[in-house]
Amino acid sequence: MSHDVHQVRTFEHPGEGRRRAKATPKGRQIDPTAAHEVELLLGDRPRRRDLLIEHLHLIQDKYHQISAGHLAALADEMKLSFAEVFETATFYAHFDVVKEGQPDIPPLTIRVCDSLTCAMLGGEKLLQDLQDGAGPGIRVVRAPCVGRCDTAPAAEVGHNFVDHASVDSVLAAAKGGNTHVQVPDYIGYDAYVADGGYRLLARLRSGELPKEELLKALDDASLRGLGGAGFPTGRKWRAVLGEPGPRLMAVNGDEGEPGTIKDRYYLERDPHRFIEGTLIGAHVVQAPDVYIYIRDEYPAALEILEHEIAKLPPGGPVLHLRRGAGAYICGEESSLLESIEGKRGLPRHKPPYPFQVGLFGLPTLINNIETLWWVRDIVEKGASWWTGHGRNGRHGLRSFSVSGRVKSPGVKLAPAGITVRELIDEFCGGMADGHTFYAYLPGGASGGILPASMDDIPLDFGTLEKYGCFIGSAAIVILSQADSVKGAALNLMKFFEDESCGQCTPCRVGTQKAALLMQQPVWNKQLLDELSQAMRDASICGLGQAASNPLTSVIKYFPDEFKDAAE
Repeated sequence: MSHDVHQVRTFEHPGEGRRRAKATPKGRQIDPTAAHEVELLLGDRPRRRDLLIEHLHLIQDKYHQISAGHLAALADEMKLSFAEVFETATFYAHFDVVKEGQPDIPPLTIRVCDSLTCAMLGGEKLLQDLQDGAGPGIRVVRAPCVGRCDTAPAAEVGHNFVDHASVDSVLAAAKGGNTHVQVPDYIGYDAYVADGGYRLLARLRSGELPKEELLKALDDASLRGLGGAGFPTGRKWRAVLGEPGPRLMAVNGDEGEPGTIKDRYYLERDPHRFIEGTLIGAHVVQAPDVYIYIRDEYPAALEILEHEIAKLPPGGPVLHLRRGAGAYICGEESSLLESIEGKRGLPRHKPPYPFQVGLFGLPTLINNIETLWWVRDIVEKGASWWTGHGRNGRHGLRSFSVSGRVKSPGVKLAPAGITVRELIDEFCGGMADGHTFYAYLPGGASGGILPASMDDIPLDFGTLEKYGCFIGSAAIVILSQADSVKGAALNLMKFFEDESCGQCTPCRVGTQKAALLMQQPVWNKQLLDELSQAMRDASICGLGQAASNPLTSVIKYFPDEFKDAAE
């Protein structure tokens, strides 16, 4: 008996019984109400993949949480898998994802910073007291550095920051409905133009100022990346320009390093000086689109930029504002690009480097906010003006973010190469009353910890590396006899453990194991040294490579901290 091999033969599944079950769609079902709410929120906005994080913010801002139903509806609306949307939303700390069956999150969230300076000045007790006394309808959670180290301890009530926070002041803001962002006074578009703003950009665009002359000014001034990497700015611009177009530009405003507050300081005072520097950079590398990434902890800066960018005359590149969502790792340049593309902020392997293959696969110029902020002054006043500043054989200016046990913390514009002792005495009014200088962080959370006896080291690029430290973004945290350097190192390691993206094992597991070992009464210094070396050698990006600097510094430079411990 012959059979037609092409004939489709039907058969009954043995578990069906005599009657077929009614066919139902597979996968997660879309709730019609949630779908309608998401559709209204998105309105006529594009449904592009790179806007996923922006759309998640819309839901979070509206409902103070992101339900599973809204996630599924957003995935459907953007033609993405639920898994893609879920993994992105849960990567970022500021998205509160509520799964099916879980209770809703209270309508008001208070975030209390517990990073180093805030912890030194009472942040941990403030967090505990608020959690005990906030009452119903208020959620109180810890937060990593919120960029207000000069007014520690800091708390955020909704989107309103309370400086020098106390239980009473925070609860008063919550009960009074003071939950909205407070925008400080700043130099707006009209005032900036009246003071000569955008003339340099006009000269460059008209051809009156040749690109090469501008680049030479940056080279002669030796302006370097002030986000922390310190790469020569002029050389970076030339490298991007040397790649075949089209090209893009991205601005790194994810200032998440504990102790660092300088970018917020400049954005909240003179935003157009930064915007003009950005437009100049975009013109030089011929980038038609610029993506400005600002951390979510800076709502005032975001509002200022949104308002002021709208005042710019037509023409020039399109400036796209992108809002972070609470992820320190996105300060790493390739993680930043991933986040701008609407994905988790996982560092990319290098090479290729972003100037070759960057945002959306195109050559991309990436600069820090403060680097761009100085472009106008350096070109207009001349490279010699910039290099005329400096001490101890160094040249230029640095914006030092100083916090901790000093009388007058804040952003201090000082000569590059100044020592920490000079910085404290000349720019910070000396040590706080009752405190004696004991130790300092010369470069934020990952820059190491040095004793007060090493107070004569010039603070600049290349001067600290031989001591196992670096200046980074010039965040200086001052510790006194009231502080434990072992406790400070543990606080920093817990920060890195919390902020690790989890992509590579040396960082993900290394920071966790290091924190556990550092919580022991007696540190196993040999094991910690081995663990630190593994993290430095094998981590994908700078977070894991530098996370152990504070603990190795404590072991090396503070032997007295271990005298009473049984080795």
